[in-house]
Amino acid sequence: MKKILGNLRKTIQENNLIKDNDKVAVGVSGGKDSMVLLYALKKLQRFSPIPFEMEAFFVNIGFKDFPINIIEDFCKSIDVPLNIIDSQISEVVFDIRNESNPCSLCANMRRGVLHDAVVKKGFKILALGHHQDDAVETLFMNMIYTGRINTFQMNTYLSRKDINVIRPFITATEKDIIHVAKENNIPVANNPCPIDKHTKREEIKSLLNEFYTRYPESRKNFVTAISNSKQVQLIK
Repeated sequence: MKKILGNLRKTIQENNLIKDNDKVAVGVSGGKDSMVLLYALKKLQRFSPIPFEMEAFFVNIGFKDFPINIIEDFCKSIDVPLNIIDSQISEVVFDIRNESNPCSLCANMRRGVLHDAVVKKGFKILALGHHQDDAVETLFMNMIYTGRINTFQMNTYLSRKDINVIRPFITATEKDIIHVAKENNIPVANNPCPIDKHTKREEIKSLLNEFYTRYPESRKNFVTAISNSKQVQLIK
């Protein structure tokens, strides 16, 4: 926990992600990344020289067997207000549209609902739990499926909503997050989505793990590549 808290504090302070008296909305899905981020931010809030408010936001996409109580109980245990936003996203994606590749549509709709809820409550900062490994996976997904060399940023301003989306775990590894979740008994809500673990992201994750096994230095070099935009050379 000490390592990931130090990483979190450094990332926030060096990049000015949270300022004095900011109201920070934390997007939670019930997965390990967002639950650990919520837990870590709450701990940081207690000793940070930068005072800030925080609340959790969960978009219920409509799966009837999703264990929302796990998120509710966890937020109560660490004294963080929880906002639950109900939607019919799962019905639209799987029943009405019957999407063969539903992840993109689901993610876009969930983002829209989340952003609207955050703005409605007067928050200007939205913190998400994406980490370093997510950033590398996103780079490869964009290159393979869209032909773009692109990944998400640490801080993105959404002018249409007038909010900043921050990713304070962007320099943390998935391995460290898993360790903190286990070490601190942080609960995880299992995803009832019918295609969970069978997505394009999972395919990319598996592919990258093969790279890391065969070329041990590749992970470090991929991280260096996405962190150094000044050295990009492309065909003109």
